[in-house]
Amino acid sequence: MAAAPVEYTIGGVKINFPCKAYPSQLAMMNSIIRGLNNGQHCLLESPTGSGKSLALLCSALAWQQAQFAGEKTVEKSKDNDKDKEGSGRKKIPKIFFGTRTHKQITQIARELKRTLYSTVPMTILSSRDHTCVHPEVVPHANRNERCKELLEAKNGLSCRYYHNVHKMRDQNTLQWVHGLHHAWDIEDLVRLGGKLRSCAYYAARELMQDACIVFCPYNYLLDPLIRESMEINLKEQIVVLDEAHNIEDCARESASYTLNQAQLLLARDEIDGMVTHNIRRDQHRPLLAFCCSLANCNSLEEREYESSCKVWTGTEILGIFHALGITADTFSLLQKNLAAVLEKEERIGLVNGREDTVQVPTISSNTQSMLKSLFMVLEFLFRQNCRFADDYRVALQQSFMWTTQQDLPDAQGFFARPQRRRQSTRTKTLVHTLSFWCLNPAVAFSDLSDSVRSIVLTSGTLSPMGSFSSELGIKFSIQLEANHVISKSQVWVGTIGAGPQGRKLCATFQHAETFAFQDEVGALLLKVCHTVSRGVLCFLPSYKMLDKLRDRWINTGLWDKLEEQKTVITEPRGGGKGDFDELLQTYYEAIRGTAANNGALLVAVCRGKVSEGLDFTDDNARAVVTIGIPFPNIKDLQVELKMKYNDKHAKSRGLLPGGRWYEIQAYRALNQALGRCIRHRNDWGALILVDDRFRTNPNKYITGLSKWVRQLVRHHDTFTGAMQSLESFSQCQRGAVETFEERPSQAAPQYPSPSTSTSPSPEIITPHKPSDSQLARPNLHTEMQSIFYNFWIIYYLLFMSFKGKVQPRKYPHLIVDKHFLYGKYNKLIIANNKKCLLGTNLKCDNENLSNG
Repeated sequence: MAAAPVEYTIGGVKINFPCKAYPSQLAMMNSIIRGLNNGQHCLLESPTGSGKSLALLCSALAWQQAQFAGEKTVEKSKDNDKDKEGSGRKKIPKIFFGTRTHKQITQIARELKRTLYSTVPMTILSSRDHTCVHPEVVPHANRNERCKELLEAKNGLSCRYYHNVHKMRDQNTLQWVHGLHHAWDIEDLVRLGGKLRSCAYYAARELMQDACIVFCPYNYLLDPLIRESMEINLKEQIVVLDEAHNIEDCARESASYTLNQAQLLLARDEIDGMVTHNIRRDQHRPLLAFCCSLANCNSLEEREYESSCKVWTGTEILGIFHALGITADTFSLLQKNLAAVLEKEERIGLVNGREDTVQVPTISSNTQSMLKSLFMVLEFLFRQNCRFADDYRVALQQSFMWTTQQDLPDAQGFFARPQRRRQSTRTKTLVHTLSFWCLNPAVAFSDLSDSVRSIVLTSGTLSPMGSFSSELGIKFSIQLEANHVISKSQVWVGTIGAGPQGRKLCATFQHAETFAFQDEVGALLLKVCHTVSRGVLCFLPSYKMLDKLRDRWINTGLWDKLEEQKTVITEPRGGGKGDFDELLQTYYEAIRGTAANNGALLVAVCRGKVSEGLDFTDDNARAVVTIGIPFPNIKDLQVELKMKYNDKHAKSRGLLPGGRWYEIQAYRALNQALGRCIRHRNDWGALILVDDRFRTNPNKYITGLSKWVRQLVRHHDTFTGAMQSLESFSQCQRGAVETFEERPSQAAPQYPSPSTSTSPSPEIITPHKPSDSQLARPNLHTEMQSIFYNFWIIYYLLFMSFKGKVQPRKYPHLIVDKHFLYGKYNKLIIANNKKCLLGTNLKCDNENLSNG
């Protein structure tokens, strides 16, 4: 039975919430309303599973509706001849809700559907890869290119789906004619587009005009080229960025660009062809000179084996451009030339001997994209009298890359080696890349901070929060670190510094390369899979370590032993969306169904797809194992330059020192991986941190964990002790679920964690009575027995109290064996072979339950 909506009034705004809000949600909504009322920026941290998305949606939309209501009141009080442009509706800010991935947008749309705001006009911006329904475009490798060809009616073919976009571009039509009354997902729009033979991609863009809330990946809001392409105007709007722990990286990438020598030479030759054939020669010539200048950069220095590089500061590269005649003034002319050569133009020409209108050729979309990206970087470098020049580093790198080529058949269709298995040839290729790296995320963020009304950043892993203000160049007047909504008894958090054989586990580069470390980690993981049923996630620092461990375990036979325990799946490096979704489906099905094994093990990588934004609820993640600490690659040139940049500006701009910034990147990735477990209030699971550094230097390594995890960490001196504690915890939680005969997605009443190497302090446990719909079909014998026990206990206590043998709040211990009773009529929770007292709030330890 669904909970009744609850109305809260916060800051003068009435917020309709779908259920009784947690304290952390009330704190978030209060912060958001304050920020929106005063036009201030908010930085809000709330643990994963605490309902932050629901609080974000309800508070922001309630505030927006209050503004609409206020404007209508003002309009009625004014004269009827009021100018239409000042009608007020256009002054109400839109809400641009950004997430990291399209998968997260699906989850947000599902949350919005639960609320009373699910009927607000909305849209979801996405790429053609997710929205195109044209049967000739969908199978194409480059959907953008094929779509543009159809829109330009090349070869006499046009896109009939685009011409039908009017069927879906109106909000009222979408809701009342096509049945999308409540919050919809991108798949709903795509399904409707296929049914109506209408373009879902352009319909979503058209729907933005009248939408109150716009959902999109947050690079759509940060990247200036995507904003321009999607016609997104953020002036005086509200920007909400969920899962914003990666926002610094995303902002830096949005103002950066990397191209290789092959791309540059191809663009140069293509523009040279335009000049040769006298096609807009005057506009193409300056662009050709620009490409030739970049192609001539070749001063390299040895960096390490088979690699060389040359690095310039932004100021130095501007000096080089100035010597080539590219200044702030001449760059504006280059921009105009690029705009001119991209314009569509038709001329009279001869076609098959007859005069006809022909379209003037333009450079390819790849060359257009390359020049636009380069000009975007140059625009930042020249902006405001070269204000951001010192924030850039330009790196020319030379390296060797192995490429694989399959055997090709000859003219008759035969292969050269018919008697042997077909093999691929690996060739070593020299690669030159030119990178324009922005080291300051405030560069891209300046476009937002200078124009929007309010920015709200939220995530479960923002700490340390002070770095965001300095890195992004924004003052966050409102900051919040909310507490978790779960009880301590629902999560087991432990560090393990040694494996089953007693070998120390420290996942530094030197140790991780040894067979002893790899074998010990494999034996540890095998024991965890034996101890914890259903789903187990294991996160490694890198794909390189994943490959090494897998190869070693296959050679030693450990991989087969793991597969005897669980279905083992590894996260692929790269790959398409369909392949990844299929992999996840295999994992979920292994957990749901078969009795042949004990669930599934998913071995993934920190910062990979699995660790970011995916929802592993209940049995899908009963344990998360992290191996080591996922520091970025210290030998990566961009990481090295960023650390030096932070050291240089630490005092002047309040940036984190380079070493501290480096550590924070590891902790945020680690906290994201740990956040895959415990996804709602009644969920439970174990977080296992494998590395001896957590135990030997907790002041350095534990402090980087999320606050709610940090408070629960216990260090285990021996592997055996840790596994005994974990097994007790898992059996207790699993036993409670099996007793209630609940579905895997439902949670059992909360129990204290079993003892570990150190005795835990008493914990307050609040039992939650499940609703009628959640209870299994009642057993008459059990129910009657439950009533009898409760009646007898109450009668005994009252009788003894009347005799004066029991004082108030001093109840005797009662022992009840064999049955764990929790019926519709109970006011007691009684555990197997546990001592307990009558009461609704129970204080628990390892030996007994006493009245709280």
